[in-house]
Amino acid sequence: MSLLSNLDLIRRVPLFSTLTQAQAESVADSVIKRRFKRGECIVEQGKKSNCLAIVLTGRARVMTTDTRGREVILATMNPGDYVGEMSLIDNQPHSATVRAEVQTDVLILGRTEFARCLPENTSMAYAVMKGLVQRLRHADRKIESLALMDVYGRVARALLEFAQPDKEGVLTIKDRVSRQDVAKMIGASREMVSRVMKDLEDRGFIEVNEAGSTLIKERLNSLG
Repeated sequence: MSLLSNLDLIRRVPLFSTLTQAQAESVADSVIKRRFKRGECIVEQGKKSNCLAIVLTGRARVMTTDTRGREVILATMNPGDYVGEMSLIDNQPHSATVRAEVQTDVLILGRTEFARCLPENTSMAYAVMKGLVQRLRHADRKIESLALMDVYGRVARALLEFAQPDKEGVLTIKDRVSRQDVAKMIGASREMVSRVMKDLEDRGFIEVNEAGSTLIKERLNSLG
């Protein structure tokens, strides 16, 4: 991370890909690079940070907590993803907490520079709007699954969200699936998720290898 200039880093972020050279240099002069350790908060629910945070490396978890301390996992952030734009636009506190799941490097852009970029670059404004729409669609799917799907359907959809195609196009979850994380995503108990995943494996919907990765069979789509 230290070997690259701020301008180099800016050019690697899809959100800033349409900036002119002058705009990119202006943003590069304004951003701050920060490294968050595993478990550290990048933004905190109910508070204002007055900045846009863009993930460069690592992975972060978006979650919300109710008054009883119960957590719900809303999404996972990967390199190129960003958070904080909603709070910058409406000047309201963050609606969720974003916590580093592993060591995560982040670019921080303040409110003033963010506000300057939008009117000067319609493509960036469009990219921000597109990101907001994608989050809304994701929220709609989560509401739909909680309201209409049984626990098998909700587990299946969560696994499909985790999965990425390998070189041969086969959907695979590389890391070991945390039953507790899935439970927090779908509103079920850890014990129920464990039973469902064991049943899905027994019935051939998924295949878990000894290293912990999970192969998603095509028929799982029928459940999620």
